[in-house]
Amino acid sequence: MLDDRAKLLLKTLVERYIADGQPVGSRTLSHVSGLELSAATIRNVMSDLENLGLIASPHTSAGRIPTARGYRLFVDTMLTAQRDQFSAATLAPDQPQKVIANAANLLSNLSQFVGVVMAPRRASVFKQIEFLRLSDRRLLVIIVSPDGDVQNRVIFPEADYTQSQLVEAANYINANYAGLSIEQVRDRLQSEVEKLRGEIVQLMQAAVQASSEVMTEAQDEVVISGERNLLAVSDFSSDMGQLRRAFELFEQKAQLMRLLDVSSKADGVRIFIGGESQVVPFDDLSIVSANYEVDGKVVGTLGVIGPTRMPYERMIQIVEITSRLVTNALSHRK
Repeated sequence: MLDDRAKLLLKTLVERYIADGQPVGSRTLSHVSGLELSAATIRNVMSDLENLGLIASPHTSAGRIPTARGYRLFVDTMLTAQRDQFSAATLAPDQPQKVIANAANLLSNLSQFVGVVMAPRRASVFKQIEFLRLSDRRLLVIIVSPDGDVQNRVIFPEADYTQSQLVEAANYINANYAGLSIEQVRDRLQSEVEKLRGEIVQLMQAAVQASSEVMTEAQDEVVISGERNLLAVSDFSSDMGQLRRAFELFEQKAQLMRLLDVSSKADGVRIFIGGESQVVPFDDLSIVSANYEVDGKVVGTLGVIGPTRMPYERMIQIVEITSRLVTNALSHRK
């Protein structure tokens, strides 16, 4: 356990390093901490903190910098709650895809790092399906979800259909199957196939397949904004290897999906520092994330990705506020 003096010096060191990005020496700590301690005493405390793995001494400097373990202790026990209003931050109710894209941009703009938002998890239910004949054996399936989201899919049925047949099939499907999950439609289709006309069956099978593909794609969607902000972060601009790995992470998205999925199982703001998430094992990256809801139900996760040397208090505020804005925009969308 650290005594109050050691905690204050660690807190001061972390805050100073976050602000300046330079290793912090004992003379600076003596000046900034407000403690009337000799340089020798401060050096002894620094040595103890280093032995505990909370700070480290870069080879090129006599000063110290926080380790991931030091950041973790700082974040867990030393952050002081402040609530900036970010009065300019707003998200208008809109189509879910637009709200998500705007939220990612907002996270990026407010943080000056990378904003990530996992699209809402959707029940595989459709409200309405329409078919549009594009050319011979080439149809556009228009799928409308219960929340008004619209997805399109081009399909290539074996038979050719007139537009009047397509309208009749869509009317039948919407009258008899709208509001059911894709799995329920598939099950009913198997039991009712002998009662239905051939073109209805074939179009329903195509619609079910298209709906399944659309829902699967929606589940995997992660919207990322502000990757280029990392180019301005000295922690990355001086290490092209780290920067390259970060950009590969953003391109692949699979690791981010797993990380956000882990975050969705926790309440409140969750912080992964350095490689401690294991899903994204980058020592120089930290992630601050939180869930968002629709009508009281958690449907997705959002967050900020940046260097371990990020102002965590501000990032927590940004993520909390954006979570509330997304929740409000999606819950009150007209």
